[in-house]
Amino acid sequence: MLEDMVSFFVLLFGALVGSFLNVVIVRLPEEGASVVFPASHCPACKKNISWYDNIPVLSFLFLRGRCRQCGARISWRYPLVESAMALLSLALYLHFGLSLLFPIYFLFCAALIAVIFIDLQHQLIPDVISLPGIVLGFGLSFINPFVTWQESGLGILFGGGSFYLVALVYYLLTKREGMGGGDIKLLGMIGAFLGWHSLPFVVFGSSLLGTVVGVGAMIKQGKGGKTVIPYGPFLAIAALLYLFFRREILSLFVRYVLHG
Repeated sequence: MLEDMVSFFVLLFGALVGSFLNVVIVRLPEEGASVVFPASHCPACKKNISWYDNIPVLSFLFLRGRCRQCGARISWRYPLVESAMALLSLALYLHFGLSLLFPIYFLFCAALIAVIFIDLQHQLIPDVISLPGIVLGFGLSFINPFVTWQESGLGILFGGGSFYLVALVYYLLTKREGMGGGDIKLLGMIGAFLGWHSLPFVVFGSSLLGTVVGVGAMIKQGKGGKTVIPYGPFLAIAALLYLFFRREILSLFVRYVLHG
């Protein structure tokens, strides 16, 4: 009974944070916009949203995805972000319990959710997320049982450094930018929170996901090699997979790579 109550409140907390992340996703890419002021409002009619119309997921379903005031459609991104953060919050609780790891990786997951949806919409990863994330991830490594400060430091160095080298070589060979600076900083943040040993899987997993989606996008858009898709979401998804399935991933690596 107590376990069910804790799970419910963890789920609810995640959904509430997801509601705030929606504000961050919309306003952070805007020049000079505040994520605090003004209050939540309809993007179409600009009227403030009442608290009872701002309940995560439920209000969207009750209003059938429309603004109560003007009837404009509300993006499915809003309940999707709220649901994703709620489920990640519950997954963190079930995986780590209410230990020190829960708040550390709750912040990490929230940052990745924001990155995914901002990059999908704007093809941009704000420095205000990744750069403080690098510093925070390294600072927390001194109390983080998941990674040591040495692993975190090497994660920053190898994560940001390796992607910078790849981007530089690609540019020298093609005279085109194949990877933005935001991706480089994001991998540095991932390395700070997950350690250097996460990087082989994150790079391989994100490349595999990106290739599959990229081929589909090339076929759909008909632009061939000029098709552009944001890479940040694939890095973030691979990082989340490593966070929750680290043991299984490392076990497969030892079994099939090291032992053949």
